[in-house]
Amino acid sequence: MRLLIVGSLDGPIATAGKIALSRGAKVAQVGDIDGAMEALRAGQGADLLLCDVRHDIARLIAQLKTERISLPVVACGIGTETDVAVRAIKAGAKDYLPLPPDAELIAAILAAVAEESSAFIYRDPVMREVLRLADQIAPSDASVMITGESGTGKEVMARYLHSHSKRATRPFISVNCAAIPEHLLESELFGHERGAFTGAIARRVGKFEEANGGTLLLDEISEMHPRLQAKLLRAIQEREIDRVGGTQPIKVDIRLIATSNRDLEIETRNGNFREDLYFRLNVVTLELPSLRNRPADIPALAEHFIKKYAAANAIQPPTLSAGAEAILVAHSWRGNVRELENTMHRAVLLSKGSELGPEAIMLTGQRGAPSTPEARAVAAIETAKAQVTDTAGLVGRTVADVERDLILETLNHCLGNRTHAANILGISIRTLRNKLKQYSEEGILLTGGRAANEGERQAV
Repeated sequence: MRLLIVGSLDGPIATAGKIALSRGAKVAQVGDIDGAMEALRAGQGADLLLCDVRHDIARLIAQLKTERISLPVVACGIGTETDVAVRAIKAGAKDYLPLPPDAELIAAILAAVAEESSAFIYRDPVMREVLRLADQIAPSDASVMITGESGTGKEVMARYLHSHSKRATRPFISVNCAAIPEHLLESELFGHERGAFTGAIARRVGKFEEANGGTLLLDEISEMHPRLQAKLLRAIQEREIDRVGGTQPIKVDIRLIATSNRDLEIETRNGNFREDLYFRLNVVTLELPSLRNRPADIPALAEHFIKKYAAANAIQPPTLSAGAEAILVAHSWRGNVRELENTMHRAVLLSKGSELGPEAIMLTGQRGAPSTPEARAVAAIETAKAQVTDTAGLVGRTVADVERDLILETLNHCLGNRTHAANILGISIRTLRNKLKQYSEEGILLTGGRAANEGERQAV
């Protein structure tokens, strides 16, 4: 765990740093927010920021977001005043640590961040076999391609591989290729020199350099533009990169992991992905099964999320009832573990008493799910009837009109998450982005969930 402290070391925050150091964390310190940003731009890297509330937490988090630096922020301050903690959390802090620090509380925060990023919750034999293969290949330096539907936990698997590798004490750096526009992704990966392009106000170390000695995850690599794929291939082959605007090549030593929710063999045949890059990346493939194909994991994951969100809301975790569990197991989970997590978060907020019952389970697109085979069969028949009726209403409309409505309604259904919507529609996020730009230019108002861009900030 790399901890970066933002604040003066002449008080209780210094004690917090010493406790974290004694618990195995690597601790660095800067005096203010500008110093933190300079350190992160220079590739110092961190897994967690501990920031004194006397600094502008909202500005720090906004700046991290603007520069696409994704890491949790924990605020800290003297005393336990509720209003101070609430302001910090509303500003975007992950947690609040009262000072003087409690050793066990700091240990719990460090453990929570580590567990959230690399822990796998499973009971199903299908998932057990995947983890067996992961444990076998983790110690090597071989490139790994992780495939699976959106929301199955591909980034968690990548972190698991890193934490069980010989590079575990070195940085783990993740880049979401789908979330960053093409003209910025090159700079994000390889870095840039000051003045290399408009807006390059300072030198920025790229993710390849930041991950030096550790692991670099290229998330949703299938969305990378072919022009940039060529430069990536050279970086992998030569083990060196060139900063944008730079004059000297820079040697790097990384283990590369890539993920995709699309079939890269098909993308290669269609000319959307370089074949030579595919073979470079695909030394070992780990395919993560969808949640509906590992039903024994659903109750285990549900209980995990109940405890997580009960703790986040300072309430006793309710017990999952048999009826609620049956509804969860019967659901199809198109959004996989990410959808289940959101469902259980909502259920914890809606539950009453010590038991979480069926009335608290509100599934996507419906109020509940049938819990018996007979009920599911009836629901399937009714769904089929509805689909026939809906199809009749398409007669007389143009293909372009139907396509537009399908895209916009799917995006709205996904609450604006473009990655999820593109996956459901079976198109690339680049195609979806171009379609939305076209609709906007045609004067079609994208409102509510349609206007959101949540999917381009992620990652589950």
